[in-house]
Formats: sequence, C-alpha cells, structure tokens
Amino acid sequence: MFTGIVETTGKVVARRKDKLVVIPQRALKGISLGESLSVDGVCLTVDHRNGRQVTFRLLPETLRVSNLGVLRAGDIVNLERALKVGDRLGGHLLLGHVDGQGTVVARIKRGNTLTLEIKVPRVLLPCLVPKGPVGMDGVSLTLDASLPGGSSKGPRVSSRIRVHLIPHTLQATTLGKKSVGQQVNLEVDLIAKYLRRLLW
Repeated sequence: MFTGIVETTGKVVARRKDKLVVIPQRALKGISLGESLSVDGVCLTVDHRNGRQVTFRLLPETLRVSNLGVLRAGDIVNLERALKVGDRLGGHLLLGHVDGQGTVVARIKRGNTLTLEIKVPRVLLPCLVPKGPVGMDGVSLTLDASLPGGSSKGPRVSSRIRVHLIPHTLQATTLGKKSVGQQVNLEVDLIAKYLRRLLW
C-alpha cells in the first residue's frame, strides 16, 4: 500500500518485453528482493538488484492496463516505497493497482502552478468527485472543486477531470513534464471503488 507521496524519480535503463530496469535518482536504502515499489503508480515487485539498479518483471495485465509498456530507456518515472505501519499518511491510500489510463488534453500555466486537464475513461467517472482524491502516475492529487461537465450522472457529463500542480509537485514528480497527448496511469479512491461495487 502507498500514499502517493513520491520519494524520488528514477531513470529507465532498459525495458525489454517483460522486464523494466530503473536507477533511482536518489538512493533508496535497504531495498530488498521481493519488496513492492510504486513505479508511476503501478505496484511492482523487485526482481533483482545490481547496485542502485533495480529490475522489475512486468505481467501482461500490467502492460495492458498501464503505460509502462511504452517506456523507453531514458524516460523518467515516479518511485515510492510501500507504506510502513505507523508512517504519516501525507497523501491518500493507494494500492498501486491501476484502474485505467487518462490522456492529457490541456496544460494551463497560472503563475507558479500548472493545471492539467485529463480525459478519462467514462467507467471511472462515478468514482471521481470534486475535491476527492485521485492517483495519477503514482502521485496523490485532489480533483478540482468544479469538474467539467457537472454531475457524473448527468446526460452531458464530460469525460475530463482537472488537477492543479503546486511547485513542489512540479519539482519532485514527472507530472509537470507531461505534454498534451501523453497518457497517465489513474487509480481512483479505494473507498469509492468498493462503494460503487456494492451499490451497482
């Protein structure tokens, strides 16, 4: 389990079929084989270590639901180690199980903040509420208070959401470098997901 507070970024060294090799920008001490790490919001298991270089195996389902399959050597990813019992919950609870991918459709710069508009799969809309949480490439974010299109039950609902990135998020994560047309991994709120399952 994770909180969406990115510890460091990592550089992709290689991505071969079912393997992903990453070097963290800042050393993550004590990483052991079998440990879980969030890589751009996807919970992956450490398969091998060679110095600072960390290797993960990618399952077909991971490649299907996330954007990890399009990573190339030189790309930068967000990294977070699993939550320890007793740690502060600085973000919100994330499992690292991606629910779908969104596409950046607009970037709006206002002062020292950046607003991103993301087109999301309509199936996720009931779990996305104004001021509610969303995990985006492993980053805990709060949805804009006024989602484009109004109520998720309305006939003219938009499939867009809006998030605002503060200077720290722009500096510490990869989201500020996302350009229009690029995809992001999305994980909706855990509680909302289970409530929806119970009610539908």
